[in-house]
Amino acid sequence: MRIEGKAKMLTIYMGEGDRYHHRPLYQVLVERIRKEGLAGATVVRGIEGFGRASRIHTASVLRMSEDLPIVITVVDKEERIDSILPIIDEVVEEGLVILENVDVITYRPGNGDSP
Repeated sequence: MRIEGKAKMLTIYMGEGDRYHHRPLYQVLVERIRKEGLAGATVVRGIEGFGRASRIHTASVLRMSEDLPIVITVVDKEERIDSILPIIDEVVEEGLVILENVDVITYRPGNGDSP
């Protein structure tokens, strides 16, 4: 699949402890995004952050958190991103979901599973 030019970037912010049917939410989302055939998804685990409750979540040794920030980023054509928004709405109970217009300069999928 080639993506060039105008596209959408979907970013989902959540906590590492967020679950959907007793499974880590980020894993559920990545599996669903893959099943729907989107170009790819990247999950990043943050070292520190806070959300609406203003409680700090940190990887600091002194205050080890079990609910570190998680960010999932997906870039694809607008219609493909739009197709998964109902899924996101169904499974994300708290967090932040944003959608941005982006210009894809280069997307060269390889033969392997690496990003």
